This record gives sequence, structure tokens and C-alpha cells, in this order.
Amino acid sequence: MTFDAIGIAGSALTVHRKWLDAAADNMANINTAKPTDGPAFQARYVQAVEGAGNSGVYVAGAVYGDAEGRLVHDPANPLADAEGYVRMPDIDMGAQMGSLIMAQRGYQANAGVVDRAKATYEAALQIGKS
Repeated sequence: MTFDAIGIAGSALTVHRKWLDAAADNMANINTAKPTDGPAFQARYVQAVEGAGNSGVYVAGAVYGDAEGRLVHDPANPLADAEGYVRMPDIDMGAQMGSLIMAQRGYQANAGVVDRAKATYEAALQIGKS
């Protein structure tokens, strides 16, 4: 039972870490300009799914945001087209911050589960030594 808790929480730690990475990458690229003849930076969203038979959770893949992005008039940008436009990602900083906070809290909660399960296992070993 304790090993199940450690395994399940460990799988969730991996998912939350990948979620944190995706949100951080999205926020880091919120101002990434691209030429108008190509796609905008696409935000990445992690897809997590339940493992078979209480085996935890894992990342099944990623879903990407809109490649269309938004056109921004920035004639001083070296990537601007003849009309002065560049393609910017359509990323909402507030939504990304909310996602970052949820992923961080989930990571912390699962790290706590691993710590408590480990302490329980160690206490059980001490009982056997008595």
C-alpha cells in the first residue's frame, strides 16, 4: 500500500513537473515575434491521463495553441513584413500564471505524499526491529 502511494505520487510529480515546464515555456515566449508568413509560437498544454489499474497518472501528449496567433503592427521589428506586421503568440499571461500556480501546488502536494509515505515505511521498519 505504501509503495503504491509512492509510485502514484511519483507519477504525479512527473506530470506536474512537465506541466510546470510547459507553462514556464509559454510565459517565456509570450513576446516571441515571428514573420507573418509562418506560424506564431504555439503554447503547449500537457495532457495527463489516468494509468491502468491505479498505477498513477502519466503524460499522454501535448496539445498546442493556435498557430495563427495575432498580428501586431511593429514596423521597427526586423521580422516585420512590408506592411510592418509581425505574428505574435495568442497566449494569456493570466491563464498561464494560474496554470503555473496549480501545477506548483500539485507538485508540492504530491511531494508531501511521497515524504509521508516514506516516513510511514521507515516507521514500519522500526516496528519490525523491536
